[in-house]
Amino acid sequence: MINVFLLLALVVFVVLYWRWQHIQNLLWARKYKEITLSQPDRQVLLQYMPIYRAMTDADRVALERHVAWFLGEKRILGRDGLRVNRAMELIVAADACLLVLNQSWPLYPNVKEVLLYPSSYYVPQTSQDAAGLVNYHTSVRQGESWPGGTLVLSWHDVLEGNRLPGDGHNLVFHEFAHQLDQQTGQTNGTPQLPSKQDYADWARVFNRAYSNLKSHVAYQMPHVMHSYGATNEAEFFAVLTETFIEKPAQLRDYDPELYRLLMRYFKFDPAQWQRY
Repeated sequence: MINVFLLLALVVFVVLYWRWQHIQNLLWARKYKEITLSQPDRQVLLQYMPIYRAMTDADRVALERHVAWFLGEKRILGRDGLRVNRAMELIVAADACLLVLNQSWPLYPNVKEVLLYPSSYYVPQTSQDAAGLVNYHTSVRQGESWPGGTLVLSWHDVLEGNRLPGDGHNLVFHEFAHQLDQQTGQTNGTPQLPSKQDYADWARVFNRAYSNLKSHVAYQMPHVMHSYGATNEAEFFAVLTETFIEKPAQLRDYDPELYRLLMRYFKFDPAQWQRY
């Protein structure tokens, strides 16, 4: 009898293990079915997020569902005395969810929390010179993305990224793009893709575009993306994400093949939205 019980328990465990994502999605669907953003919530996004104003009605509905889910599943915490309110949560969540507008839950499965600092913050660092001496210093940062599931953001820079929606700079887009990159277990500029062919296409187009940017920066030639994207492949993907969303027409004209690759990955075309 005990053996039968153990066998049944094992079968139940295996079924739950393999179907856990499906079960979790059903639970989420029930939990968030009736949860929508209130009119005051929408007014916050209309006021502080010009891209939200530019989106189609259908895209805004999809984004709002994601925001409700994100705020129910992730933590947004203040640091250095910053008190996080509902409006701040909405803006961070909406920026983050825009990148995964047409993806299904769970969004950013590795992300656990977002830490908000009032503005740029100091990070202690150590470095070792050629003689083996260890130097201690601090660096000033606006944001960072940790593989363990924590993002750190400067609230001042979050607001600036939304205040100037067409300049190609948005801190939340940048740092959450790193999270998309890190879903593969590496941070190398290649996010998780559905097939081998997609990886082959990504490598070909992405590497060509990255090499072009490095050359254009080195020889001071015109380029659409910020030169920080030439730092390495991971930063190129993050800067490219900012540019794709905030300067879609310019990027499309600059490199049509790269633009099509990004549309395939993100599953939306920001050039179709009204510009602000």
